This record gives sequence, structure tokens and C-alpha cells, in this order.
Amino acid sequence: MLSKFIRFAGMGLLSVFMCSGTGVAIGADTATLIDAAMNGAHRSDTYKARNQYRHPEETLLFFGLKPDMTVVEITPGGGWYLEILAPVLRDRGTYYAATYLIDANSFEFFRRMDANLRAKLASAPEIYDRVELVHFDSKAPVFAPPGSADMVLTFRNVHNWAKGGRAELMFRGFAEALKPGGVLGVVEHRARPGTSFEKQVASGYMTEEYVIETARKAGFRLVARSEINANAKDTTDHPGGVWNLPPNLRDVPEADMAKMRAIGESDRMTLKFVRD
Repeated sequence: MLSKFIRFAGMGLLSVFMCSGTGVAIGADTATLIDAAMNGAHRSDTYKARNQYRHPEETLLFFGLKPDMTVVEITPGGGWYLEILAPVLRDRGTYYAATYLIDANSFEFFRRMDANLRAKLASAPEIYDRVELVHFDSKAPVFAPPGSADMVLTFRNVHNWAKGGRAELMFRGFAEALKPGGVLGVVEHRARPGTSFEKQVASGYMTEEYVIETARKAGFRLVARSEINANAKDTTDHPGGVWNLPPNLRDVPEADMAKMRAIGESDRMTLKFVRD
């Protein structure tokens, strides 16, 4: 069950968020807000460098993001998309950052991620003071008050849930959080059609068929797909799976580093679903 909703209350609520020393007014259109956030001074150069691979403006506009929505991001990790979504939604919308429940049985990795996320939120209250931090139990996930969300977003997570046998459970939780007609946006590493399930979870690349069927079982209907995050350079057959590619470059021999960096980040599906 949902353990708690935590609002990070900052000092002084601003009607603008600051990016590169300039204020972006509440009334600016969504694209302008996203552009300001993705290039903002609150983001590191390392994170900004990934814009070229993750196409946040095009991706969020494809999903239909609006600054007055209630949006849930599932497991924001290091906060790459949080740094964009939180300021865009700060003044008129609601942003839930849904992360794993931390208790006595939690893995050290999850404890560290949670501590880092809290530190990020506390570091810039003028941007993150209205973020709603949600801890969910992966055995019975609740991500937001039932039927309250306009949009649920998940970026590069499905392979983890599939490996743990909890993908269907997670997708049902997404449906419960969304309003009827609400949008589920999924970006995931893409396997070649016909790839076995075993190879999918081992490599981190999932087939579109698997994701679409999992969403369908939870009550979602695919309404659009995009090649915004496609990467034709990615063969998807790396010895160490998707983790051989940037930004991880896990276990890549020094002699192969330049080749893997030249490929860039993984080939990804970008799927838009609606809750019926």
C-alpha cells in the first residue's frame, strides 16, 4: 500500500522558475516551459548533454503534457526527467514522483537512490518545493490518489518490472491512478520483434508487442506511437545488453569505448496509451 505522500515545502513560492537567470512566466506555452526547463541552470552539463538522445520536448509534447495537469512519473531515479517536469508543472499542475518504499528490508541501492532524490529536492526549493514524493509498495503499488492523475509517465523501466515479474501489477497501478481517458506514456529500450522473453529481460530491451499487450491487460488502449527516440545505430545485441551503451558503458573494454559512445543511447519505443 501507499506509505505516504510527502510535500517538499520550500520557502517562498515563486510564480516563475529561474532558468539561466531569466524568469519564465506562468502563461508561457508548454513548449516554451519545457525548453526552458531542459536547458535550465539547475541542470548539470552531463544531464543537458543527454537531451540529444532523449528528446524531452518532443517526447512530452507527443504525450500531450500540459502545465496544468496532474502527472505521475514512475521511479524518477536520478531525476533526469524530474528536473524538467517539476518546474513545468510547478505553478499550475501537480507532479508526483513515485519511488520505491523504503523500509527495513529495502536494498541499499534503493536507500541510496531515495536519499539522493531527497537531497535533490531539498537543494532547490524554488523549483522543487511542490513536488509530491510518493513511496509505493511494489507488491501493491499505489502511485497517486485513485482516479486523480491526467498522465502517468515511465521512462526506461519496463524491463526491470518484467524481470521481477511485476510488470502487469505496475500497469494495473497506473490505470488505478489515472482518470478515465488519462494518458500513459511509455519510453522503453526496444528489442527486435520476436525476441524471446528471456532475452528481453537479460538484455534490457523489450519488444513493443510485450509492452502493448501488458498495457492492454491493464485496461489501456494504444492510441499513438512515435519514432522520436529511435536510434538506427543501435543493433540491440551487445554482450552486456543495453547497459553497454551510454550513459552506463558498463563492462565495456577501453578499446570499444569510442565505438559505443558513437552509437549513443539505446533505440527506444515511444508509446502513448489511454485508459478506457
